[in-house]
Amino acid sequence: MVSAEANTTVEARHRALGLSDQDVLEMYYYIALARGLDDRMWVLQRAGKAMFVISGPGHEGCQVAAMWPMDKKQDWFVPFYRSVAACLVKGMTVTDMLLGLFARATDPSSGGRQMPGHYGHPRFKILSTSSPVGTQYPHAVGIAYASKLRRTGEITMVSIGEGGTSQGDWHEALNFAAIHKCPVLLIVENNELAISVPLRKQMAVPSVAVRAAGYGMPGVTADGSDVLECYRVAKEAYDRARRGEGPTLIEYRVPRLGSHSSDDQQERYRSREELEQVRKRDPLLTFRAYLERVGLLNESTLKDIAERIRRDIDTATDEADRAPLPQPDTARRHLFFEE
Repeated sequence: MVSAEANTTVEARHRALGLSDQDVLEMYYYIALARGLDDRMWVLQRAGKAMFVISGPGHEGCQVAAMWPMDKKQDWFVPFYRSVAACLVKGMTVTDMLLGLFARATDPSSGGRQMPGHYGHPRFKILSTSSPVGTQYPHAVGIAYASKLRRTGEITMVSIGEGGTSQGDWHEALNFAAIHKCPVLLIVENNELAISVPLRKQMAVPSVAVRAAGYGMPGVTADGSDVLECYRVAKEAYDRARRGEGPTLIEYRVPRLGSHSSDDQQERYRSREELEQVRKRDPLLTFRAYLERVGLLNESTLKDIAERIRRDIDTATDEADRAPLPQPDTARRHLFFEE
């Protein structure tokens, strides 16, 4: 049992950031929901119900934290293929995500026309992901520039993995965003592996964030397993953008807990010792431990949350599986201009 003095010390951390007890409990729920959905997607793929899975175990903490200061109705989000938790916080449902996995006609991302992991939802201002690596950055900066010209007050957030920062699109987007002081958060979820290529073979600098200085914008690095620190740096970047001070490059150093995708086997290039160390940084576990220390979670509440998530995912799986497939005669829809 934690002493009253110790409890006050750790409890003050989320409250000092302006987060209520309800806020952090909801943040934990979304982290756990995303992990549960992630696990279900892999089971469905292995069972032959989906052709492919690429997801974000280990990335959930920074994603939920970064989305929390956002105006969910007004602001834009441009995801990448690991943005499961972020899309859930923005408004997509578990059913929405699974409709895309099953390539169903009612899939809000693409009507069943895209491969899994290409999330989008017009109603929630989530721009559908483009397949080429890195292209979402120019798209996001373009949205932010338009918002500035139109004086809408909208902020845009975009995410990418550190492997994508080797693409020219990424660098061009940062340069444009900095020059025009676009209201955009430029997120890099650095799990130190571009599929199987380690960070040291991707860049000669110690972190992605140090590159920000070359473009004339702030760059900050945060531990992706520290949910509250991830929230703090995102909140500061949102406030900066809203004041008209331009973009911020945020690098979240996150653990990649699983293989790159369902077509990959990480045990072929990661040692058992490395994987054991990585699992200690699991944000689901570190944030749960914090909430237990401050007295907001216990065995009973954890059981209730787990049961709620299991029930919701089971229901969503059944709903998505029953949804109709796209009709073959619609295959050419949206490819060409139609009167």
